[in-house]
Amino acid sequence: MLASLFSPRIGLKPLSQLCRRLAISTDAGLDIRRIWDREARGRSWIDRKYFEQISEGVSAGDSLHDSLSRTGPYFPRLFREMVEVGEKTGSLAEVFRKLADHYEQRLQTRRTFLSSITGPMLQLAAALTVVGLLILIMGTLAQSGGQPIDLLGFGLIGTQGLIIYLGFLALVAAAIAGVLFAISRGLAWTRPLQHLFLRIPFVGGALRTIALARMAWTLHLTMNVDMDLRGVLPLALRSTGNDYYARLGDEVVAVLAGNEIHEALRRTGAFPEEFLETLEVGEVSGQLVESMGRLSRQYDERAQAAIATLSTIAGFGVWAMVAIVIIILIFRLASFYIGAINAAGNIL
Repeated sequence: MLASLFSPRIGLKPLSQLCRRLAISTDAGLDIRRIWDREARGRSWIDRKYFEQISEGVSAGDSLHDSLSRTGPYFPRLFREMVEVGEKTGSLAEVFRKLADHYEQRLQTRRTFLSSITGPMLQLAAALTVVGLLILIMGTLAQSGGQPIDLLGFGLIGTQGLIIYLGFLALVAAAIAGVLFAISRGLAWTRPLQHLFLRIPFVGGALRTIALARMAWTLHLTMNVDMDLRGVLPLALRSTGNDYYARLGDEVVAVLAGNEIHEALRRTGAFPEEFLETLEVGEVSGQLVESMGRLSRQYDERAQAAIATLSTIAGFGVWAMVAIVIIILIFRLASFYIGAINAAGNIL
């Protein structure tokens, strides 16, 4: 598990750029050995060995998919599987072009989300910084003969209290980052978390929309080529990036024999009726590729709205934490002030 967690992975931006260059080079008819030999040059020492493995593999006459497979999880599974589809169907340039569009859209989605929560995160950082400064100031006040104030009620006062406070914040931040990183790597223990997120009001709906947008895109791309449905559907389900859908692959394949695609998916109870109806219309009319294209565009638009929803929810969540910090400070300072007045009154 540790090897899977910490093994190098190509970043989203370099991957989108790579796909774009491969699409152009492949479409121009350049020799695949020459393409990957050029890609291996100028890489960092971490990335170079993976690109050299691919270059050596294709130079030895191996397929690109087999050469990619030797790099382990360095490239996303969707990338490797779609390359295999492109090689088998002779549409490698088109596959690279579609993958470039896909990864560029994901990159833009991530940028939009991060830019939306930057403001609230800066406000939270400012509030936590103020708390740290007050802890330090209260310790200085105590050293000067004044009455110390335990703002948080945990005995955090002065330099020692500040160190403990900063250590706690670092631990919480590391834990959150670790969970998010593990989810991005698809580790098994994070799968229940993905199912839990889907049950959260508003958040779950947004995550489902994003997942279905990816699935519709994959179906549109794979329906354009001659590929066995027993391979297409599990691939499309895995492309959602969510275990809730990915785990349905075996179940869907098991009931696919003698049934249409929409029937196999409907039996899972995991898909909205609109999604299934579009599939059904495409299958009945013999225009499944066109239907999936329209569905993909519709869900792409909805996915952007879903990202905006998630950004808003995340922003409100951060603002709520800021409000909690401020309220705690107000009540603790007010309690100290009232206590000081009562003490002075008793003396008089």
